[in-house]
Amino acid sequence: MDPMVRITNLSKSFKETKAIDDVSIAFERNQIHGIIGRNGSGKTVLFKCICGFMIPDSGIIEINGKRISPQKAQNIGIMIDRPGFCDNMNAYKNLRMLASIQRKVSKQQIRDNISLVGLDPDSKKHVGKFSMGMKQRLGIAQAIMETPPLLILDEPLNGLDKDGVAQIRELFLSFKEKGMTIIFSSHYEEDIDLLCDTITVMEAGKIVSAT
Repeated sequence: MDPMVRITNLSKSFKETKAIDDVSIAFERNQIHGIIGRNGSGKTVLFKCICGFMIPDSGIIEINGKRISPQKAQNIGIMIDRPGFCDNMNAYKNLRMLASIQRKVSKQQIRDNISLVGLDPDSKKHVGKFSMGMKQRLGIAQAIMETPPLLILDEPLNGLDKDGVAQIRELFLSFKEKGMTIIFSSHYEEDIDLLCDTITVMEAGKIVSAT
């Protein structure tokens, strides 16, 4: 079976700095893949290249057996960097506005996804007054609301309290059971150990180990 994501000889530089240095790796379907590394190791740049947000200098990225085109939207659930929402709207209105772009999701599905991540779809509280953890939950809800086959999540558990981390971990495992493929980064070894089928370690733009 073809992997969900196949990366071949990928490189990306910013002036004299090689953010991604000849990376080749495959991520199998229906698994949770963890990527770890220090800040500046290349994790986020790799994610942005997979999603089409950055154009690599060289190399090939294939998703679901098809080579992606630069800046072409993919059927991917994405949470990279700090999720961007309208601060003067509540959670439901933010997701409804985003859902209106592709019109794949019903109002009830939006509400269900907000509840799924532990937020209240009826709350009038503006996102600008959310804690970091609440914004992370909403970012996850946004990533999953169109039920994509692939999730790319950069530090999705960052800022959550202990109960929130446990809840989202269980959520990720349930997504895997439903056939999703998840690639995510974390600074916390426990997240990686408990969730991941594969672990990739990056350093200075290179893959130093993959198990």
